[in-house]
Amino acid sequence: MFDSRTRTVVIVGAQWGDEGKGKLVDVLAERADWVVRYQGGANAGHTVHIGEKSFVLHQIPSGIMHPGVRCAIGNGVVLDPDTLFTEIDELIADGIDVQGRLYVSDRAHLVLPYHKMVDSLSSASREIGTTGRGIGPAYEDKIARRGVRVLDLRHTDRLRALVERGVKHANALLASFGVAERADVDSTMTLLQRLAPRILPITEDVGLVIHRAIKQGANVLLEGAQGSLLDIDHGTYPFVTSSSTTSGGAAIGVGIAPTAIHAALGIVKAYTTRVGNGPLPTELEEPLGAEMRRLGNEFGATTGRPRRCGWFDAVVVRYAARVNGLTGLAVTKLDVLDTFEKIALCTGYKVGDDLYTEFPGDLAALDGAQPQYEWMDGWQQDTSHARSLDELPAAARKYLERIEELVETPISHVSVGTRRDQIISVGREASPVSSGAN
Repeated sequence: MFDSRTRTVVIVGAQWGDEGKGKLVDVLAERADWVVRYQGGANAGHTVHIGEKSFVLHQIPSGIMHPGVRCAIGNGVVLDPDTLFTEIDELIADGIDVQGRLYVSDRAHLVLPYHKMVDSLSSASREIGTTGRGIGPAYEDKIARRGVRVLDLRHTDRLRALVERGVKHANALLASFGVAERADVDSTMTLLQRLAPRILPITEDVGLVIHRAIKQGANVLLEGAQGSLLDIDHGTYPFVTSSSTTSGGAAIGVGIAPTAIHAALGIVKAYTTRVGNGPLPTELEEPLGAEMRRLGNEFGATTGRPRRCGWFDAVVVRYAARVNGLTGLAVTKLDVLDTFEKIALCTGYKVGDDLYTEFPGDLAALDGAQPQYEWMDGWQQDTSHARSLDELPAAARKYLERIEELVETPISHVSVGTRRDQIISVGREASPVSSGAN
């Protein structure tokens, strides 16, 4: 992935999230100098499996699992400082050395208790299906210019004035919801004053730090939290997150120039999942949906909520490839399909007399949409031990080849299990998957 011409790589989800970005970042971070989170907050959970141990990282970049790799949380993230240190302490307890390796942007906005109250009690949040972690309200305060940034922790008087303004707005919202709960300024200040001595020593101008690292030839991975179809502008609005999840948002969320980014690797499951409400054109009916959920252990790493499951949607991924400018594709969880006799690929949507082969921006176009499927033979063999394309069954290679054709993006990695070693790297110099043995 890294070479003399490709030093800065964005890792993006090319579906509705939960694609396995954490594993790919963990695998690629072995050759990275820096891993930087550029958007989202503690509503995401990236799971990394090392041996028999599983780590779920909500805010800290997945590269922290590699000694010597430095990690940063960019300005585009809304940071929950309380849970950040819970996460740090858990890593330290598990023997992961964090000291001197983790940095937080001084421009990152903070998720505060009143944001979580508003999120958990808002009917609008429940309709969209948010995690209730305060992410949306924190981004709303950011855009409304009443947010609290990490750098405000340096100035007690200014910090209190900002918190007072935020609490006043939150309480007005809570009153409009007709609930009795109210946010409190003093308790919020007490929390921040307790955490400030821990967070300020790891605070940096992350944009400047990463800019200098790139100029010095460092290998940098930029890690998103949610999938492309949850992007505030390019996702299935309004069933989206509150930030830019696509590769374009990476430059903004880290504080570097777009021209500093050399490649974009899209991560997709070999099928499709989604958490929460919103369209999922290829959603499987029961009991098949439950069977795929069981095989793939499709339950949210952050919330534990069951994920909705569907066949691979090439319309969605081709759209994500265009929006992100994907230079490569990593397909995860191929092994979940090992037992299926027949496997479907969605190539378009039929709506009345109209056929959609490009993903529509108007969700009304998806009402009553009938996915148009290509059916392929399953391989019904265990793929979890494959470490090269040649070791995959012929039907599995054919399936991957067809994904490449439909999405118009070469596959560079194939994951066949949760462990670090359960990965097939096609390699930059190799041809796409279609070069595999027949």
